[in-house]
Amino acid sequence: MTEGTPDSLIPYDEIVQDALRAVVGRVLGQVETDGLPGNHHFYITFKTQAQDVNIPQHLIERYPDEMTIVIQNRYWDLHVSPSGFEVGLSFNQVGSKLSIPFAAITAFHDPAVDFALHFSAQVEDQQPEEIAEAENDPVVRPVEDGSNVVSVDFTRKK
Repeated sequence: MTEGTPDSLIPYDEIVQDALRAVVGRVLGQVETDGLPGNHHFYITFKTQAQDVNIPQHLIERYPDEMTIVIQNRYWDLHVSPSGFEVGLSFNQVGSKLSIPFAAITAFHDPAVDFALHFSAQVEDQQPEEIAEAENDPVVRPVEDGSNVVSVDFTRKK
């Protein structure tokens, strides 16, 4: 019998991912109320095929897996809910309304202060048993360039 770290019955990786996605929600909620302060702007990457993502079909065709949007100068009707956000953006001078759940987000970056979060994609076709059996340990590593970027990796034990 080998000694090692026992398997956790608490889904720490899911809890951490949810908490980090709540950071995105809180920031967007502040922007919804007060507007973008100073030079802040956001790059938000999300899975276009994730559950409850609602974007125009021409964007799904152009970005069948993942898409990055920019919230900076030209956006409108930003509305944030506990589960996601809606925003109006222009693509090739055509206005579009996007509805994106926080669970679909894979990256959030504010280049004005060099802050970034990266998330594990939540795949909707996983069965609950597969998730329960996963043995993930979060590994938090600060990026070595001295910035505020934090990378959280959830690696599967072998």
